[in-house]
Amino acid sequence: MSILVFAEANANKFTKPAFEAITYARHVATASGTSVTALVLDEVPAEERAQLAKYGATKILNNTDARLRQFDSGAIASAIVKAVQQEQATAVIFTAGYVSKSVASIVAASLRAGFVAGATALPLIQGQEWIINKNVFSGKAVAEYAVSTPIKVISILPNSIAPEPAAADVTELDFNPGLADSEFRIKSIAINKTSGKVALTDAELVVSAGRGMKGPENWGMIEEMAQHIGAATACSRAVADLHWRPHEEHVGQTGLTIRPNLYIAVGISGAIQHLAGVNGSKVIVVINTDAEAPFFKAADYGIVGDAFQIVPKINEALKKFKAAAH
Repeated sequence: MSILVFAEANANKFTKPAFEAITYARHVATASGTSVTALVLDEVPAEERAQLAKYGATKILNNTDARLRQFDSGAIASAIVKAVQQEQATAVIFTAGYVSKSVASIVAASLRAGFVAGATALPLIQGQEWIINKNVFSGKAVAEYAVSTPIKVISILPNSIAPEPAAADVTELDFNPGLADSEFRIKSIAINKTSGKVALTDAELVVSAGRGMKGPENWGMIEEMAQHIGAATACSRAVADLHWRPHEEHVGQTGLTIRPNLYIAVGISGAIQHLAGVNGSKVIVVINTDAEAPFFKAADYGIVGDAFQIVPKINEALKKFKAAAH
């Protein structure tokens, strides 16, 4: 028996959410008297797979079926279910990555397992019943879910669990779920991946902007600020819908949910749909011309003023600070 972690990788490399999931699983395994098995379906180098052991995985199942490296939610879910059955897993832990979001619910339904998406803390384990916390009502409240099914499926909200190194002896095994060709129903025509950018789900610092920027041609100052502080860039839904910015930068109720240490919002009013995706941020800074903008009620710090005057001044100050530091 074990706790199974679907270790999702990005560009053949594990990122912070994978280590958060392993840490979460390790704490659960310790409380349950079992161990952690990591399932790796992506093509990841051996030295990178070894990183999972540094956070507590004692077994790694390394996929040998190349077909599973293309996105097919049904086939990937079937492979995970096979791994659960093989390992007699009592829980499956997912990150909040794009693939995990697509397959977690399918896995839960296939296993007839209780499913909590977006857990924000370690569970309280009382025998077979686990009490799991997650945000509800667009982040305005926290709900406790009691899950008592023999198998639990849980996804972890980013930056909810701090990755904690805990080296373990690890056994690595090849894994082939033996899926039939008929189980692969999605054909990938092209896969476009971003590179050289901080992934939003991994980012501890985020600079975001909305329609107050007036057009895509003005985003240079936002990207400059993000570059100065090593942040990821994000945007509101309206901006993504207008195609000013790519949809993978959209945060909010219908986009990504993030929990960075610092979230800077420029020219975003702060409607509840947007706040639902960012109000778990440790510190929120808002820059807006409208002193009555809803976002100021959620902000830790606020600047009322024109972003086209304020942001360049901030960038200049950051530039001078970095120059002085060197």
